Amino acid sequence: MSDARLFDALFGAGNHEVVIDGHFVAGPARLGGTPVAVIGSWDAAAVDGDLALAIAGEILRVVEADTGTTARPIVFIADTQGQALSRREELLGLNGCFAHVARCVDLARRAGHTTLTLIHGEAVSGGFLAFGMLADRIIALPDAQVRVMDLRAMSRVTKIELERLQTLAKASPVFAPGADNYWRMGAVSTLWDRADGHWPAMLAAELAEARKVAGQDVRARTGAERGGRKLAAAVAAEVAGG
Repeated sequence: MSDARLFDALFGAGNHEVVIDGHFVAGPARLGGTPVAVIGSWDAAAVDGDLALAIAGEILRVVEADTGTTARPIVFIADTQGQALSRREELLGLNGCFAHVARCVDLARRAGHTTLTLIHGEAVSGGFLAFGMLADRIIALPDAQVRVMDLRAMSRVTKIELERLQTLAKASPVFAPGADNYWRMGAVSTLWDRADGHWPAMLAAELAEARKVAGQDVRARTGAERGGRKLAAAVAAEVAGG
């Protein structure tokens, strides 16, 4: 769904006041009897400094508004082609803007906000890593595309031949794009299908699961259980115990 009907499907018509402003989305919603805050990017956004600061500012606004009350869950919407690729953005400190977003997500977590990311459309590179991938739980909606680096770009950076990377991608999800591969690695918690059923009930169940692991990073363990990251959890445990 490429318009606001997505939020009707997720929360039910009349249960949200989410506003789409260009590439930025934000607004309150209700999931059953639970109020939530929706924040994120839209329409395959190339996340620049302005959009990053808008996302960070909305996170801070929600944290401030909920101080002294029950902290609302935050539902992030990730629909991005990655960071804006321009010298202007780099010179203006886009990396610092992304770091600020990440710190704001961490602040929200410390303030008691459960976080949940819905990947809608694309989730690529820094535009996804800066906030969407930091959530307690991540759901890929139907037809979602997830990748950090295209294999051709990876080939240029690593100096490994593209054909070799393509072969590795067939055997290991670490090298391969796609929501299913990120599910195998534990980075994506759940893959939704169009025929799955009633989305508000499914979203409520996902939020309940996110609360169980809030503040924890279970991705390496989940990736080992799914066979996508066979060594990360074991190596991390050995380092922590050593």
